[in-house]
Amino acid sequence: MVDFSPKYGQDIKKINEKVREASLFVQQLNAELAKVIVGQKYVIDRLLIALLANGHILIEGVPGLAKTLAVKTLSKCIQTGFQRIQFTPDLLPADLIGTLVYNPKDGNFTTKKGPVFSNLILADEINRAPAKVQSALLEAMQERQVTIGENTFKLDDPFLILATQNPIEQEGTYPLPEAQVDRFMLKIKMGYPDKKEEKEIMERMAGHEPSKVNAVISPEDIIKARDIVSEVYIDDKVKDYIVDLVYATRNPDEYNLDIKNLIAYGASPRASIYLNIASRAHAFIRGRGYVTPEDIKAIGMDVMRHRVIVTYEAEAEEMTSEDVVKRVFDEIEVP
Repeated sequence: MVDFSPKYGQDIKKINEKVREASLFVQQLNAELAKVIVGQKYVIDRLLIALLANGHILIEGVPGLAKTLAVKTLSKCIQTGFQRIQFTPDLLPADLIGTLVYNPKDGNFTTKKGPVFSNLILADEINRAPAKVQSALLEAMQERQVTIGENTFKLDDPFLILATQNPIEQEGTYPLPEAQVDRFMLKIKMGYPDKKEEKEIMERMAGHEPSKVNAVISPEDIIKARDIVSEVYIDDKVKDYIVDLVYATRNPDEYNLDIKNLIAYGASPRASIYLNIASRAHAFIRGRGYVTPEDIKAIGMDVMRHRVIVTYEAEAEEMTSEDVVKRVFDEIEVP
């Protein structure tokens, strides 16, 4: 385990107290979300991590798993705007970001803003839209701004895109470019509920009015919490562990990993950046002011699974990027 140096001991204690106080809203938020969402603790945690780390999420899951309901309920709990955009093959960039509208009376153009001008955006079945629409989303995701005509508009803060992909129906879809996939901080896989949860979902939804949730925090509180997340202590040994994990996907031979023939492209530098930021947010929602290797392991697969591209040889052996990432985590020494 990481041995914190005594000179940092007092500082970490202060950060711990600050984090413990600032993260009290997490329990309240989980309690409100539980009124509507059954289970899905893993997904809700990742939504919070993305909000606190100022990142975006790509969710892969079959229809009917309450993706829309989860994001909509979260937006009510944190008093933010919510927009659901259904991506289709005939969608245009203007349908997403907005356009210029000509007024024949005065001969001027006025800007009509699109649905992306909100806080929480659910981009449903993102891989159904053509490349032009996906590239229009890139500027919003990376720069937190949108250009319409000659004008550039800043997007509201907080701003989170939750994009979904359907893994079972690939007809009529456009694969997401690697550059766009890399811009998602986390890629998570949403599974079916267990039998107990399924029964509770059935009982709640069969003929009952959905429970109402209360606002727990404001957008301003989220932004303040981000400042505290950035103060969460991360030791140099933990930073080295992050670098080793990412570097091992590019140069596995240096770590005596026999997986070079399975990896076409290793994880990008964004993997290191996002592992650092997301692990701090993970420690924060657990009420801790310091990052441990367990935080890295907890969030690691979600950060890395879409950044490691496997070879045809790996596909022939039915090895996925997740299998490769798991081997890296299993074999790289934990500090």
